[in-house]
Amino acid sequence: MLDRDGYRPNVGIVLLNQKNQVFWGKRIRTHSWQFPQGGIDRGESPEQAMFRELYEELGLKPEFVRVVGRTRDWLRYDVPERYIRRDARGFYKGQKQIWYLLQLTGHDWDLNLRATNHPEFDAWRWNDYWVPLDVVVEFKRGVYQMALTELARYLPRLGDGLRGKGVPMRPPPSYAQVAAGGRQEPLRRSFTMELPPGASFDPDPHTNEGGEDKPLPRLIDVQDDAHDSGGDIELHDDDTAAHEAH
Repeated sequence: MLDRDGYRPNVGIVLLNQKNQVFWGKRIRTHSWQFPQGGIDRGESPEQAMFRELYEELGLKPEFVRVVGRTRDWLRYDVPERYIRRDARGFYKGQKQIWYLLQLTGHDWDLNLRATNHPEFDAWRWNDYWVPLDVVVEFKRGVYQMALTELARYLPRLGDGLRGKGVPMRPPPSYAQVAAGGRQEPLRRSFTMELPPGASFDPDPHTNEGGEDKPLPRLIDVQDDAHDSGGDIELHDDDTAAHEAH
């Protein structure tokens, strides 16, 4: 469903471990990294949608996390027109999101990227709180900056009385430049496993043995299934527009 301005309601999730590091997931069959996110279904509250997405994308049930905080208002991003199917242009603009800060109360091994038949990630790692924006798809960077900045004040205090290992309450100076569309490595079509230290790889059942990947899905659609829209990168399923606008 869309609101009257053409934005689809959505939730984003920042998951902390006990060191105030954050879950950082690699989008399946791409070189783009991001936080979990997903659309709010009709009749769901943002919190209900958050817990559903938490299980669908990370395999975590509510008893394995605690809610630390959330953004006060909706944060919006526009999807560039070239990534939107022609029949959705003119009424679909992008996403409006409520972001939740959660802390893992279970163990790393409680995470399961294959909890459903439609996985969103094929690798993950614990990353410093201020994640590298240059590996995030460009049009989401501004929202990431705003969400992390607002949620930073809720970071739990550790035993030394600091938030994290001295996690600064403000983003690095480079954040504003990158969020505004600064340098980004181009997305590569070929799939090679070049994971950062500390990352975990959960093999994708749709890839061939030896790591050779099938062609990437193309573009976002007005539905959750992909159709040919003439593009060449994959975006999150929840960057799709719905047929119904309110």
